Amino acid sequence: MNLERPVRDLATGNRVVTLAFLSRKMPASLLGEQIAASLCAESDCSVALIRLVRPLSGDTTTIFRDRIAINGSFSLPNEIPRTDGGYHSLTLGENGELYQPERIASLVEQLRRRFRYVLIEAVADEIFAPTLFEFLLRSDTGYLFVGAASEDVYHLDLLMRELRRHDDTSVRIKPVLCLREGEIVDGFDALITRVCSPVENFIRNCPKPEIPDAKTPAPFRSDVRRLAREIGNCLIGLALSSGAAKGLSHIGVIQVLEENGIDIDVVAGSSMGAYVGAIWNAGKNGAELEAVAREMESRWAFLSLIDPAFLPRQGVSRGFAGKRRLQKSIGNVRFAELVRPLHVIATNLATLERIVFSSGEVADAVHASIAVPGVCVPVELGDETYVDGGIVDPMPVDVLRELGVGRIIAVNAIPTPDRIKYCLQAERELAQLTKRRAREMVRKLIPVDEHLNFMARGNILDIMMRSIHGAQISMAEALGRDADVVLRPRIADDRWLDFKNPGRFIAAGRQITEKHLPEIKALVEKRTAINEPALGKLAQLA
Repeated sequence: MNLERPVRDLATGNRVVTLAFLSRKMPASLLGEQIAASLCAESDCSVALIRLVRPLSGDTTTIFRDRIAINGSFSLPNEIPRTDGGYHSLTLGENGELYQPERIASLVEQLRRRFRYVLIEAVADEIFAPTLFEFLLRSDTGYLFVGAASEDVYHLDLLMRELRRHDDTSVRIKPVLCLREGEIVDGFDALITRVCSPVENFIRNCPKPEIPDAKTPAPFRSDVRRLAREIGNCLIGLALSSGAAKGLSHIGVIQVLEENGIDIDVVAGSSMGAYVGAIWNAGKNGAELEAVAREMESRWAFLSLIDPAFLPRQGVSRGFAGKRRLQKSIGNVRFAELVRPLHVIATNLATLERIVFSSGEVADAVHASIAVPGVCVPVELGDETYVDGGIVDPMPVDVLRELGVGRIIAVNAIPTPDRIKYCLQAERELAQLTKRRAREMVRKLIPVDEHLNFMARGNILDIMMRSIHGAQISMAEALGRDADVVLRPRIADDRWLDFKNPGRFIAAGRQITEKHLPEIKALVEKRTAINEPALGKLAQLA
């Protein structure tokens, strides 16, 4: 018996994805149908949903001879029915087909040749366990749907132990945590991470199996659509850079995206980018973000962010005041409760490696991400100590790529040396002019969003921050090469603590986004040209 798993057909790029539900309490049929319909709409490609069920007799070894060809391969019908949702659907198992490894291989490869995307839907305790295992091994990706229950995590652990025994498998396993209305994560994301991998997908307000599609709540539909876009490589990611006060320009970018109906599926942020991203992903819109930023406009507001460290052995400020201010906007929300996935970047102080937070309490992760070395005391979480994420990854485009995000918009709020040099030169010229008319004439030569830095330079914190930003410039530019669109707000000065003037940074973010709006819309609406199979019909051989 030849059980060798064939090499993937990279020329066509057709994908097989197993949707494995580890509990009967999940609406498997509803989820499978909505994922298939959304995948059809988002990718504009052929999609097949293959539903595996237990044979009526309960015997998983019964042969239904009409489905077995003479050569022992699995024989599919010439045409697989197409549903109103645009996808093709077929149920297997109800007549007792033989699920043996060689016939599963035949079935999967036939489906792969005929459809761009093949979704295998299976409820773990409704089919023969080795059958589910074999389908997973022959898939490109396996999504394991787990409820917030110890029993589900136990089943996940058993399945992962068995999968790890096969070193030859190339399947990528991704857990999906399903939460019913009013249900909280309660540490299950950490448990799942321990036995499988970090939870990147959540299905919120998951209805009971008997609830019809028309009654599904908006968060459920939004999460299902995002999962379908991930399968179809249609995710839109937003990478928000570090940049201290200049990172307030991210707010202007977000406002323009919202005003033009451009949905972002996942956000990765470093330092100030993590701070802005956390508030946005917690449910605040662009206008509310601006209102939060403008709370800092009063003369002494910035002092509320300073909680001095005595003695300042590790930093001038402990950073807890900034964390409390963030909690004022988002509370104690956890990553699983955000309206879209967020990935927060921090630096492990001991190993200097990049750490990506995507579970636990959001404010803790952001506190670590904004802990500027020398300015803020390093943040201890668990047994590790963290500092500013911008040290190792100032604009986390690479994090989004690693997550499989196919289309990335990056915002780089770190000004280049040329812009800073331009600002300094303009400052010198203004300092030499005494007549008001001459001053106004020079100002007209400078773009309105490129304000000048009149703050005295040279103190130890300023030197330290400018040095950090200098190291980040080339790193951010290099990371930006892997983004599809890079937005560089026209901010020429390097004043990093100018939080009392948020309006000019927000305006700079709006201006650059509006300028590149056609490019962004083209990216979002892009459809990949693919030579499609005959939409579910068996190809005729010459």
